[in-house]
Amino acid sequence: MKSGVYLNQKKDGTTLYRASITVKDKHISLGSYKTEAFAHSAYLRAKQILSCKKTLRAYINEFQDGKKSALPFEKVIMLVNLRDNGVYIKTPIYLEKHSFTYYYSPEQHFIFDVDDLFYYSNHKIMKRGSHLFVADYGMQVSILSRYGVKPFAVPGRDYIFVNGDESDFRYGNIEIINHYNGVAKEIIKGRERYTAKIHVNGDIIIGRYNTEVEAAVAYNKAISLLKQKGVEIEYRENYIEGLSELEYVAMYNRLRISSKIRFFGENQD
Repeated sequence: MKSGVYLNQKKDGTTLYRASITVKDKHISLGSYKTEAFAHSAYLRAKQILSCKKTLRAYINEFQDGKKSALPFEKVIMLVNLRDNGVYIKTPIYLEKHSFTYYYSPEQHFIFDVDDLFYYSNHKIMKRGSHLFVADYGMQVSILSRYGVKPFAVPGRDYIFVNGDESDFRYGNIEIINHYNGVAKEIIKGRERYTAKIHVNGDIIIGRYNTEVEAAVAYNKAISLLKQKGVEIEYRENYIEGLSELEYVAMYNRLRISSKIRFFGENQD
């Protein structure tokens, strides 16, 4: 058997050839291949990456240019990081001085603070449309949830990337504008107001309030009233920190909401 290649047989009898390389007594799997020659070429590719001085950018350019590689893109990133930083990470991460870059593909990468290194070393980023998520305890968890961004939040309205770079997920670059479901900050006649809005058969404005917390509580009140009137939509209620139970109830009772909610379904054919 050629260097770096090991025979492997699946339960159905299919023969595969596993490629691997050992670096500083650490055994690194390079993948399974249909032929011994292909597995050996993956081993040679890994050996070349670990011994040469070609930059990470040069390897990325090769993939962008469509150059064939015996190793997948993710594995190349892992090996270059091992060569340059002395650490093997099982996700396509490259360590920087005060941050790290997660390379989703040759065309797309994401920047994170080092505080998130352990998490993304153990969680693979996946994508569906523009939605970025990881599998965590069997659930699909949006990577934005780590910043307090609510599900269905709209970029530019509910949160912004401060420097305009939507691939920069460092904590200082994500600013949450609207912290609660159904609440949006507006400037009306030069004054900050918080609009609470809920979707039934179209959007209904619940009301406009002086504070974000009042608007969030009004949204919860609208949910309760709509449920009483038979609306079966599963809304996400707001959890309000910093309010005691008595303060919450007092605010809930005094807040006025739109008659379209109070009398929803009445006098309608």
